[in-house]
Amino acid sequence: MLFTTLLSCKNVQPNKKTNRDFFVTHGIILDVNDLSTVDWPKLAKESGINTIGCHVTPSQVATFIESNKGKQFLKDCKKYGINVEYELHALSDLLPRDLFKEDSTMFRMNEEGKRVADYNLCVHSEKALNIICDNVVKYSKILKPTTGRYFYWIDDGVPMCYCPKCKNYSESEQSLILENRIIKALRSEVDNYASLAHLAYHRTLEAPVKIKPEDGVFLEFAPFHRKWDKPINELNVKRNDVEITHGDYLKYLDDNLKVFPKETAQVLEYWLDVSLFSNWKKPAVQLPWNKEVFMSDIDTYAKRGIRHITTFGVYMDNVYFNNYPDVSFLREYGGGLKQYALPKAKK
Repeated sequence: MLFTTLLSCKNVQPNKKTNRDFFVTHGIILDVNDLSTVDWPKLAKESGINTIGCHVTPSQVATFIESNKGKQFLKDCKKYGINVEYELHALSDLLPRDLFKEDSTMFRMNEEGKRVADYNLCVHSEKALNIICDNVVKYSKILKPTTGRYFYWIDDGVPMCYCPKCKNYSESEQSLILENRIIKALRSEVDNYASLAHLAYHRTLEAPVKIKPEDGVFLEFAPFHRKWDKPINELNVKRNDVEITHGDYLKYLDDNLKVFPKETAQVLEYWLDVSLFSNWKKPAVQLPWNKEVFMSDIDTYAKRGIRHITTFGVYMDNVYFNNYPDVSFLREYGGGLKQYALPKAKK
């Protein structure tokens, strides 16, 4: 097959076997459109990637998983020993916007004091929380991860609620109020051992203070506005269009690791995100892969005790690989995670 040939290209060495990998999760997040055109389970296996996160929304991913292609994808993942997760932009499916006509108080209040149905919710609406949890249970019976880890994200990067009850809580805390309800629903109705991601991204980077995570809620940290041509441990680096520095990101990460368990925390990166580097427009550009930055970054994360790593890889479909057939970067990514060993502390 095409990808067997590609992965046998020059200068790509097979991964060394280790008794126990430091990193538990060697992940990649892919749009279901990517999954429907490429033999990703085999490609992941040959690249040292052990977890595929299906993306984008619950309804889109459920439609794929219940299709013949989706059923074959799950069979192939099982065949190759690849874990399957579902990393989802979820709120519009979990709390449909057309419910605004029925009860506007389920939806967020904007800064002008007006209820709006644009995104997110009012986390102090009991009715909204119940509807969301019912829909989480419905989708989770279709989209059941092999790892027991669930990802139902808020509408990230946009405001939460400013109503009198919500405005005294940070956006991270509002998000956690919702997640604490979801994890209870998951554990009572779907999976007694389920865990659920708290996405720290953009407006939710600040560690929650007033609200504590329920058992089973884990941190997923996404440094979206960083630079990828410089390691994240170069503290003063920042992009021209933002104020946040790499040092700020690591401070946010460290603060969150005081609230959420280190051993379950996951970093969600963008090293392989062709869609980002293409400015979310097709035709896609070739990935500007930087192995040195990647290896430095995973060392920085590992020294903080993080053992779960994933990255977006969206737009890597059949058209992308036909245009850019060299996929050695995938083995450098998966192999780098597999071969990483935490340096021993000096005595």
